[in-house]
Amino acid sequence: MIVITRLNRTRFAVNPDLIERIQATPDTTLTMVDGATFIVTETMDQVIEKIISFRAHVLATAAAWPQPSALTGEH
Repeated sequence: MIVITRLNRTRFAVNPDLIERIQATPDTTLTMVDGATFIVTETMDQVIEKIISFRAHVLATAAAWPQPSALTGEH
């Protein structure tokens, strides 16, 4: 989840996998796959950076996850 801010300054978390598109017209608008839209205070570049950071964190966490030993035959 990424945390973003509505125009009224309330923060909420959104699943970045469900974002269909991001537009800056001039306010940043997120359109979700279900058609819902959110206007946020962050710029398009900031939202994209949050998504990149989220995905990097997921990959780093998965890479650091304990792996079963190939020698012991654990799965």
